[in-house]
Amino acid sequence: MMIGVDVGGTFTDVVAIFDGTIRTAKVATDPRNTESSVLAGAEELGVREADHFNHASTHGLNAVITRRLPKIAFLTTLGHRDILDAGRVWRPATALTDPHWRRPFGDAARPLVPRYLRRGIRERITADGTALFPLDEAQAREQLAVLKRCGVTGVAICLINAYVSHRHEERLRELVFEELGRDVACSISSEVSPLAKEFARASTTVIDVFMKLIYGDYTRRLDSGLKGRGFDGDLNYANCAAQLVPADVAMERPFQIVFAGPAAGTMASAHFGRLVGASNLLCADVGGTSCDISLVTDGQPFVNTTFELEHDLIVNALSNEVSSIGAGGGSLVTISQAGELQVGPGSAGADPGPACYHKGGTEPTTTDTCVLMGIIDADGFAGGRMKLHPELARQAFERLDTVLTLEQRINYAFNVAINNIAEGVTNIAVHHGIDPRDYSLVAFGAAGPMLLPAVLDLVHAAEVVVPPHPGLFSALGLVSSDQVYGSSRSAYTILTEDAAASVDAVYREMEAAMRARLRGVGTEVQFVRRFDGRLAGQTWETPFIPVPDGTIDATGVRQMIANFHEAYKARTGNAFTMLPVQGVTYRVQAVIPSAKVDYPRIERRSAGRPEPRRMVEIRYLTDQPLKTGEYDRTALRAGDRITGPAIIREPLSTTFMLPGQALTVGDYGELRINKAF
Repeated sequence: MMIGVDVGGTFTDVVAIFDGTIRTAKVATDPRNTESSVLAGAEELGVREADHFNHASTHGLNAVITRRLPKIAFLTTLGHRDILDAGRVWRPATALTDPHWRRPFGDAARPLVPRYLRRGIRERITADGTALFPLDEAQAREQLAVLKRCGVTGVAICLINAYVSHRHEERLRELVFEELGRDVACSISSEVSPLAKEFARASTTVIDVFMKLIYGDYTRRLDSGLKGRGFDGDLNYANCAAQLVPADVAMERPFQIVFAGPAAGTMASAHFGRLVGASNLLCADVGGTSCDISLVTDGQPFVNTTFELEHDLIVNALSNEVSSIGAGGGSLVTISQAGELQVGPGSAGADPGPACYHKGGTEPTTTDTCVLMGIIDADGFAGGRMKLHPELARQAFERLDTVLTLEQRINYAFNVAINNIAEGVTNIAVHHGIDPRDYSLVAFGAAGPMLLPAVLDLVHAAEVVVPPHPGLFSALGLVSSDQVYGSSRSAYTILTEDAAASVDAVYREMEAAMRARLRGVGTEVQFVRRFDGRLAGQTWETPFIPVPDGTIDATGVRQMIANFHEAYKARTGNAFTMLPVQGVTYRVQAVIPSAKVDYPRIERRSAGRPEPRRMVEIRYLTDQPLKTGEYDRTALRAGDRITGPAIIREPLSTTFMLPGQALTVGDYGELRINKAF
């Protein structure tokens, strides 16, 4: 039995795979005690029987965004302590002409590490690894004495050129433990992210220290709670590419799990897409707080070598590219200073939640909109566990300070929410230069099937696919992935036949370290080599170029160069084979295949057609109420066809089709929605 848990800002989604059967649970997230929600859901599904417990969370990500962070220090080479304030000196396009704009993590805004806790250490390693100035241990101890008086609980160390030579960082870490004690969390950049480009290495190391402090205690509490409920299997975390890592290994480099939650939905989509023959996917996970949009092309998620937690706040971790916008079921409906009705990006979250929850929320949300329209069944919400209060939703809309009528407020709120999601999907398509007509729009998250069919005509996608269990689909991504260990190292090398020995040595060292760590796992481990390269003289690299297995000799280097030119042409449309190629970052992954969720096929209907269980009214969508058939998803069979308007209900989600749309049920129970012809 496998259990997957996706901890979101509003709900914690739990799925269990037992003898081919998928069990599900949805628990409100307790932001003050996150593991309690996880344990409650796990106990409900019988965690005692599980062999694997796979976990993804936005807990660390939310801590960074809200700045609810522990007090840490940053040590770097003397004269460089403001590297965390400067960042890459990039502005977003919307702020190019704004004199008041400030970097969100800069000293003038909300710094991750205040300037007085960023200290310079007298030392310097040159680009070739030699010591221009030796580490001044006496001066370092003076700085550490200051930090001790300040009561820091963690220290991030990033010295200039430490990715070439790590001896100064390692000695400085020893001094940290001597002066501040072994209980202080300490990360050094040469272990966390031994890559070129100083700021990204520094910011990654800082995030790693935060995650050690946030997830270290959390993991111990979670592990203790699981064992107390009879679980004695393997506890895994998902990394930012939704690949599984044992919890103890993840805690060695916890920066890799900070963005795991949104990435899991992309992995679930890719796995399910392969089953149903849809290899090109635009994935939209619409939850309570946000809409997370990602891309799958030819069956593979689009993976980046870095990602941003905020604008210009870089983390050096392989990650599924996910774009988040403030458009979820809890998105607040407000009136701007100009008198315009807007939806999001603010959210009611789980506490107090939408007004109709009757938990103290007074502002209307997208959920309130859909309750008043009749899309959400107020008596059957969350599988009937929670009764909603339409009268409170109506009162919330009536309190809006606007001249719009109540009917207009509700209609505009629905359409603005739809257009916000459509804009986000279109931006992803434009950014990657794809034609949405070649892609299926996968709708998941509790609110995805409710809103995405209305987006179909706006983005001109081929179809909308609603997978089984859409309300917990991201959690299914945690039982759709392999266990993966990764390592990377930067070494600027012009790729020539003479460089074969040095390149080969880099890969052999990384693979030897992985084999030592994986001793006893078995022979099923597969090593995958890649490198990031560039044309000599360029600044930015082309990532993930394939590297031959075995010994890298002259023939292997020539293959690396050929692979680079092929990938460069595919990405840019140009090839410059006359220019030398420079290898920058060398990557190795050890992939251990894991058991994956197997979606059961559903029966086909032998006779007749699907019949609605009742007729309901959809209000405020058009001038007159629409008579709409309401169907139970569990009663549908493969091959069934339904024309809109229609509502398909299931315990943890609702699918809403507009007039002029048609739905066909697939072999695995997926709902495929397109225009009715």
